[in-house]
Amino acid sequence: MNEGALPVGSAFVLQFASGTDPIAGRFVGRVEHVASGRSVRFATTEEALAFIAWVLTTPGILEEQ
Repeated sequence: MNEGALPVGSAFVLQFASGTDPIAGRFVGRVEHVASGRSVRFATTEEALAFIAWVLTTPGILEEQ
């Protein structure tokens, strides 16, 4: 694999809601895994990161499409 290549299976979109306040460390919104279309809403950064970790470590996510 090319060092600069970024696999689509590892691509995510973060969409932040109006309640987001970066200065206060508050991030709320939705995170979507691009390749599978799975998404969740999050109220904390921990929830967003937990979803990302789950997708990246769960075998078969891409095959379930």
